Amino acid sequence: MLLSSSLEEYKEYLTTTDKSPATLEGYSIDLDSFLRWLEAEYNCPAFVEDITIRDIEKYLLMLKEERKYQPASRKRASISIKMFLKYAYKKKLCKEDIASEIESIKVPLKERDYLSEKEVMDFARAMDHDLARVIVLAMYYTGLRISEITNLKVDDVNLEKKVIKVVNGKGRKDRTIPICGKLRDLLLDYVAWRVNSEHFFATEKTGRVSKMTVDRAIRQTRQKLNLKKNVTAHTFRHAFASQLVAKNINIVHISKLLGHSDIKVTSVYTHTDTSQLEDAVNVL
Repeated sequence: MLLSSSLEEYKEYLTTTDKSPATLEGYSIDLDSFLRWLEAEYNCPAFVEDITIRDIEKYLLMLKEERKYQPASRKRASISIKMFLKYAYKKKLCKEDIASEIESIKVPLKERDYLSEKEVMDFARAMDHDLARVIVLAMYYTGLRISEITNLKVDDVNLEKKVIKVVNGKGRKDRTIPICGKLRDLLLDYVAWRVNSEHFFATEKTGRVSKMTVDRAIRQTRQKLNLKKNVTAHTFRHAFASQLVAKNINIVHISKLLGHSDIKVTSVYTHTDTSQLEDAVNVL
């Protein structure tokens, strides 16, 4: 069977099994890239039954050496290919279980850049885009992902009850996030000038706000301030978690606020510095 046709069937399968739009988009990008590479490599249409483990190894090596993909990106690509081939074997589109031969790519754990509360506030004040400024601070005060923020509907934000309802977050999970006093004051000011739209955060032109708009505003502010830290939309979610960890909030509670399914994922937000280490040994 043509790989292009089987990939279309697989995407339909992901949709019917209620995989999130973000998951579907990620798998589609990875698998379409693999398809294009196979067709260029052999200069002919690719068939799913002809894929070998060597093809996959060569593709992943190309991602590393030619495209300079980081381990996390290569791991994501290998998982996308592996999950598709598991599906293909189950549906008898190929005779061999090649998926089981794909080795996992190790991703080194390293601490990410994060911002202090003062750095977040200084960054927000420097932003020229008023809507993006509110969104950045909302991410800092809630820990929401950029996709969760931009998908919020008006009914999801209850300023009277001081809660935000995240619908269909990562992993198709819903969760409720309390609104702190500082964020409530910010949002009460925002609703006085927000445009009329079903989306809580929206521009007058589109009736919603895109991730690209927020990313662009963050990038421009980073350049304006000449920051060495790689500040992205995710940095403010990271800052939220890091500040809670620094204030000794239970990591289980932080994990629930972030919508993590595994507390190990939350552990990347724990940071230590020399003074904290000194305090630790001085307990002895």
